[in-house]
Amino acid sequence: MATSSSEELLQAHAELWDHTFSYLKSMALMSAIRLGIPTAIHRCGGTVSLPDLLAALPVPESKKSYLPRLMRFLTVSGIFTVDVPATGECTNGGADGTYRLTPLSRLLVDDDTGAGADQCPNFSPFVLWKTSKHLVTAALHLSDWFKSDEGSAAAETPFKMAHGTDLWTCLSLDPTISQVFNAGMASDTQFTMDFVVSNCSGVFDGITSLVDVGGGNGTSARAIAKAFPLIKCSVLDLPNVIDSTPADGVVDYIAGDMMSSIPMAGAVFLKHILHDWNDQDCVKILRVCRKAILESGGKVIIVDVVVGSPSEANYEGQVMSDLLMMVFTPGKERDEHEWGKIFVDAGFSHHKTKPIPGFLSITELYP
Repeated sequence: MATSSSEELLQAHAELWDHTFSYLKSMALMSAIRLGIPTAIHRCGGTVSLPDLLAALPVPESKKSYLPRLMRFLTVSGIFTVDVPATGECTNGGADGTYRLTPLSRLLVDDDTGAGADQCPNFSPFVLWKTSKHLVTAALHLSDWFKSDEGSAAAETPFKMAHGTDLWTCLSLDPTISQVFNAGMASDTQFTMDFVVSNCSGVFDGITSLVDVGGGNGTSARAIAKAFPLIKCSVLDLPNVIDSTPADGVVDYIAGDMMSSIPMAGAVFLKHILHDWNDQDCVKILRVCRKAILESGGKVIIVDVVVGSPSEANYEGQVMSDLLMMVFTPGKERDEHEWGKIFVDAGFSHHKTKPIPGFLSITELYP
């Protein structure tokens, strides 16, 4: 066996440090959002000095000396950028520099000024959900879960091992975490659906009615209804979700269980639903979906990850999402072959899949 050189070991040691402490990137990002740093920079015109930033943030005097260190970390991580003085050096812990937003941190701005068409989507709720203590604590149980007895109900997922119940029960019992979850999913959904209705409009051609299954507060359904006024859109979700969602006059809200019954429609829409479930449950859900569209001769529209598509450039995000599914659901992200088997087992005759920029795909499924 060939031995590694000293230089290779030193490089490996540096990379090991990066992997070991990478969780600090998520925690620093969460801190930046909770402190309102992206919004503060935006409201200062997109460029801000450290003194002005300190004046704009809810940081007590005793903690202000620590902020340059957080900002240095966030600039090295690519969340922000810093302009150094003409001397070429940023001294005094960053006090001489000015901070700017990057395209990434622009997506974290809570812009409530009504900026119109130029307003970027706000992904802060999504980040806050994915870095919440409920998910982070569950991830800490991953190794214990791997070593646990398969027959233990408490060991079904790392999430259940950590919290004593599954995610969906936790959401139904805790309004606070449910609100964080719904806000996070809505922010991600809004961005995805804006792209889908603008760039994949052919998927909705000829549809007059659509049911968004597991649609939560109706973000997807409202986007479809707004873009295609001739489509009558409904949202089906569990009673605790529907009961907490006010009627908006745009879509209809129906309390129910997708495992047993879905209202008949020209199309059934499933965004980020099937990856929460194992193969057997996915087949069960899709059979109910197929029954709902048989009379109309319609289709099922699925927006979800197809691992390996569209390119290797997005592969890390896809497999990272799959690991997250392992942490808090019995589901998984699937490749094209795995999806195809589920579709056949559920009784569908054919499907076609189109990658969406990012790491999602949109699939049209026909009975």
